[in-house]
Amino acid sequence: MDHDEVWIPLVDEPLGALVSRLQEADPELTRLVSSPRQLLAFRTFAYIRVGILLGRLLVEDELERYDGGETWVDALLQEPAHREKILRELRAVAAEVASGAGDDGAGVPDDGARERFRAFARGLR
Repeated sequence: MDHDEVWIPLVDEPLGALVSRLQEADPELTRLVSSPRQLLAFRTFAYIRVGILLGRLLVEDELERYDGGETWVDALLQEPAHREKILRELRAVAAEVASGAGDDGAGVPDDGARERFRAFARGLR
């Protein structure tokens, strides 16, 4: 599979739209995560970490009762301190992806593990 074909189908989700919007507004994020593989990793972890952060901010912050207007995420983003926390989280994710953090091969099986798996798979036939 070509690396350009790898993608997460979450870009149409509200969280994906938020991350994309903030990423487009910050050229440094785009510079840090420029390859398709880096972009995939960035978006994956940004969705998770920003989602957790938004949930925490929602619990910590008192929002007006929903009136059918802006979403609770948009309401949180109106607060500059919240927006900055989210941007800091995105920058942290981008820096980790750009540095190759977690890309040390520790999760890759060694030759012995591969051979044990092959033997196991042959036994299933």
